[in-house]
Amino acid sequence: MTKSELIQRLAERNPHLYQRDVERIVSTVFDEIAAALSRGDRVELRGFGAFSVKRRGARMGRNPRTGESVQVGEKHIPFFKTGKELRERLNERP
Repeated sequence: MTKSELIQRLAERNPHLYQRDVERIVSTVFDEIAAALSRGDRVELRGFGAFSVKRRGARMGRNPRTGESVQVGEKHIPFFKTGKELRERLNERP
């Protein structure tokens, strides 16, 4: 599902809201999650999961084309861990 599909589905389920308002709400939620992660905060959505930032240290890598060793700098990557309720819903038997 893409962001625009999510907005469309939410607008259909909430006909009392304008689509532009739904779009603004979804964008604001995503922006706030991104802002919190950029500050190094953890974002937990109970029953859904938690977003956090993991640090990957600097290391020596290898250029696949030339085989030459290359220094790769430190990186911070987003990480998502599913919540128990979401895991259980995904693994339900019909």
